[in-house]
Amino acid sequence: MGQGRTRRFEAIVLPHLDDAYNLARWLLRNDHDAQDVVQETYLRALRYFDGFIGEDARPWLLGIVRNTCFTWLGEKMRGHIEFDEERDSDAPGARPDAAANDPQRLLEYKLDRERVNAAIATLSPPFREVLILRDLEGFSYDEISQIAGIPAGTVMSRLSRARNLLRAALTHPGK
Repeated sequence: MGQGRTRRFEAIVLPHLDDAYNLARWLLRNDHDAQDVVQETYLRALRYFDGFIGEDARPWLLGIVRNTCFTWLGEKMRGHIEFDEERDSDAPGARPDAAANDPQRLLEYKLDRERVNAAIATLSPPFREVLILRDLEGFSYDEISQIAGIPAGTVMSRLSRARNLLRAALTHPGK
């Protein structure tokens, strides 16, 4: 690999390492597996980097993350995903600064975060994926369409359904 190609890869792909890990963590719900998938993703991205056109590698890279996650899930999990409360309730996230010195608010925030994370974890991967990409990562419908390889209309309908399912899970837990 030439130095120019290496520098370009490092400049436009490596800055998205945290985003790649975050998406993999949400889709796989396991830190170790997410690390493995991100490593495999970057190897694939490097291998196919010559085919990348443009300057914004984020949607392109997260599309590779997504495909690698679903391939991994198909091979390793055989399509069956279980929610592990102890493992999945402590997803990464920052607490509000206002709560930093108030133990009661810290506890409330932690419980709310765990409840939301648990509800997100119950969504099937296609719904969880669009919800994470849109609401947590801030991608546009077109970018999600590109990442997931589905029409923008499907992105919108999945996102609507995911939000409804999430709302129901938070409003009526256990149903």
